[in-house]
Amino acid sequence: MNVKKVVSISAVVIVSILIVYGFVLITQIFSDNTKFSEKELYVYVPTGSDYDQVKKIIAPYVKHMDRFEMVAGKTSYPENVKPGRFLFKKGMSSYDLVRTMKVNDPVRLAFNNQERLENFAGRVGSQLEPDSLELLNTFRDSVFLKENGFTEENVLVMFIPNTYEIYWNTSAEKFRDKMIKEYRNFWNKERTAKAAAQGLTPIQATILASIVHKESVKKDERPRIAGVYLNRMRLEMPLQADPTVIFAMKLKSNDFNQVIKRVFYNDLIMKHPYNTYVNIGLPPGPIAMPDITALEAVLNPEKHNYIYFCASVDRFGYHEFAATLSEHNINAKKYSDWINNQGVQR
Repeated sequence: MNVKKVVSISAVVIVSILIVYGFVLITQIFSDNTKFSEKELYVYVPTGSDYDQVKKIIAPYVKHMDRFEMVAGKTSYPENVKPGRFLFKKGMSSYDLVRTMKVNDPVRLAFNNQERLENFAGRVGSQLEPDSLELLNTFRDSVFLKENGFTEENVLVMFIPNTYEIYWNTSAEKFRDKMIKEYRNFWNKERTAKAAAQGLTPIQATILASIVHKESVKKDERPRIAGVYLNRMRLEMPLQADPTVIFAMKLKSNDFNQVIKRVFYNDLIMKHPYNTYVNIGLPPGPIAMPDITALEAVLNPEKHNYIYFCASVDRFGYHEFAATLSEHNINAKKYSDWINNQGVQR
């Protein structure tokens, strides 16, 4: 066999080997390397994690870890681990998995109608890396409160209900800073001027909005209810808002899971900072996180001469309004008789 023939055969063999190797390599890099049944899922890499920790986190979802490691090494991922939330889709290749581990997928964080700061911290803590206690301590930081004019009782007003895109690994401090920025954006010159026209600061407007929010789920009725409370405030009457009494009862008993559908005379005379039957003016803080419609109702109240209102028995969810006590007493008796017939004790 001549040399040329040997060289030719060797070249063919080498090329064949390279082709086979290349095919195997490409298959390992770009073939399915997942082992979960869901269509997609998220993996979470805590702040400060290293490459070995990442491998432990993703191990339950990766079919061939050696293939993942091969691609990761070729793309310098082990030296550039990122914390955050990452989306895995069924059928992803090793290349896809490594690439997705470099793209932090933000959380769409939504919140509304939280009764207390503790509830809010729990909700946020269930969706972001910082836990509820860390968040709560950050919200209540005395320096932050003083710098921004809040107290522990009213700092809940800072959080404007909405949906926010935020990274899962955002620290408690950065989350708080984002929320104060959103608060300032919401309370622009126009809204602040509208609050001032009602004799209110943004904090006071939000506290009143929390009462309006709790009084009615009917958004179209909220401006009328806001008008009633503003009329009472101008007359220096007690607000006499049942939701504040209910909040006081829950706060006093430290039981926010109880359902209170009815308040009685002994409840109304209870001495408590949040009881607006015995105290003139607004309570120390909000009794819930008001939504945007309740806030706008306070800023744009209906102008009328109503001083009283009570639940309607003819239009469920709505209220009957009155300008005089005698008119109100008729409406109130009608509601009292109805609720007694329903057998509602508490």
